[in-house]
Amino acid sequence: MKQIATIVLSGLIAVGANAQTKAKPKTTAPVKKPVSVQPAQPELKTLADSASYAIGQNLAQSISKDLKSLNKDAFLTAIKTVFDGKEAKFGEEEIRSILTEFSVKEEENQSKATVEAGVAFLEKNKTRPGVKTTASGLQYEIIKEGTGVKPTAADTVVCNYMGMLLDSTEFDNSYERGEPLTIAVDGGVIQGWTEGLQLMST
Repeated sequence: MKQIATIVLSGLIAVGANAQTKAKPKTTAPVKKPVSVQPAQPELKTLADSASYAIGQNLAQSISKDLKSLNKDAFLTAIKTVFDGKEAKFGEEEIRSILTEFSVKEEENQSKATVEAGVAFLEKNKTRPGVKTTASGLQYEIIKEGTGVKPTAADTVVCNYMGMLLDSTEFDNSYERGEPLTIAVDGGVIQGWTEGLQLMST
């Protein structure tokens, strides 16, 4: 081991010695980075000026929040074109067609991420002790088994519930309202409820 360490150290010394004998590379002048110029801020002298800025800010904030894939340059160009009274690129019919297609694509992208997160959750959740999975893919866990009868699709039930998102954010809670839900097992709720309620004993 000592011999190996000595060989490695000798190699490093040799490399260091060779490096010292090599000619130093010529230095080149550093490349100057372009200075970004911020657009001049408009003077807001009147209420109309302030209102104009406020409308633009409000519109930009709502769009940038919900539609992150928008092309800012194209968006601003269109606004300037219309405000300057010049001929716009699209007619009313084209606008409707484009926005409809774009809206559908945006919804698909958002729902795709939600679906993928849901599938991942179910894959992990089904491995927990006590969780049962039905043929339809419904997962359920009985915390406390009842001793009464199970409801049928023709029954109406009174039940308490708590609804949460995948990140455990609670969006509904009948316990906190102090008001249980009275619903028809078949037709009054989503399919998961219709199937799950019939698996619960009263």
